[in-house]
Amino acid sequence: MNRVEGKVAIVTGSTSGLGRAEAVMLAREGAKVAVTGRNDERGAEVVEEIRAFGGVAEYWRVDVSKEEECIKLIKEVVEKFGKLDILVNNAGITGPDVPTDKVEEADWDNMFNINVKSVLFMTKHAIPEFRKNGKGSIVNTSSVSGLIGDRELTPYHATKACVKMMTQKDAIEYAPENIRVNCVCPGTVMTPLVKGLLADDPHYLDNDIKRYPCGYFGEPDDVAYGVLFLASDEGRFVTGHALVIDGGYTAQ
Repeated sequence: MNRVEGKVAIVTGSTSGLGRAEAVMLAREGAKVAVTGRNDERGAEVVEEIRAFGGVAEYWRVDVSKEEECIKLIKEVVEKFGKLDILVNNAGITGPDVPTDKVEEADWDNMFNINVKSVLFMTKHAIPEFRKNGKGSIVNTSSVSGLIGDRELTPYHATKACVKMMTQKDAIEYAPENIRVNCVCPGTVMTPLVKGLLADDPHYLDNDIKRYPCGYFGEPDDVAYGVLFLASDEGRFVTGHALVIDGGYTAQ
């Protein structure tokens, strides 16, 4: 407990899945958390869950692919909580499951707007707040798909590789200012979205599971624990790192 006591965190895309687990875990460990997304009902549920165990959280409806909304979000969070210590750039979508020769330009642009521009905009406008504190921690969400190639999901692979490289570049850029930038690279995780796909097709992941040496998929908390470490002062000497959380998938 209290690993991020007294800190203020923004978690983008935190109304469900990985983001929800990350927001709840940061709150359990003492952070005041800005829950963000575009589903007001689910956002309210996350805030209620956090407040139920005595945590502090507020929900902001925001489209992080739009710079003006990112600016407004950070401004309001700082006004509400007094500062900003942690930014978790989690918002993202998987997009169309197609090979390169089937990709539509509109889908490509939408993927980059949500998965990459959001990281740019949130990081860009969080940095000045971190400078006021003399320190800060950013944790981006990449993927094993940003590390190795696979069939189809072309736009997703491209965006997640971009996030990983942005992480490493920004880590070098801001290290002299005591601002750390890392990312997590999850493998397949049993989010509500994945569970829904399995409910429709119980054999949906039959081939994937064979590629995981540990024999099982991850849970949202498995990724959230990694985010917690990177966001906390325990990770003070860690920057520019891509923390792979994949049950051995990329070790082969």
